[in-house]
Amino acid sequence: MVTLTFTAHLQRHFSCPRHQVDAATLGDALEQVFANQPQARSYILDDQGALRQHVAVFIDGRRAQDRLRLGDALRPGAEVHVLQALTGG
Repeated sequence: MVTLTFTAHLQRHFSCPRHQVDAATLGDALEQVFANQPQARSYILDDQGALRQHVAVFIDGRRAQDRLRLGDALRPGAEVHVLQALTGG
C-alpha cells in the first residue's frame, strides 16, 4: 500500500483525508484518490492531466520527476505528499 497525504493548505479547497492505495505509479495513485474525491482533480492536475505548475509532489522525500505523465514508480509502503508550491518575490 502507498500512503498519500494532502497538505492542510490544499484541503482548504477540497476535503481529502490521507489515503492508502495499491498503486505502482503516481498517476495510478492519484486516479484512485480522484475516484473518491473528484473535486481534487482540478486543483492537482491541469486540463492536460499534468501536475499544475504550483503543485509539488514528493515521493519518499524526493520530488516527483514526471510532472507530465505522472509515471514515477511507487514502491510498496511509499509515502507521497502533495502540496501547493508557493512562489513570490
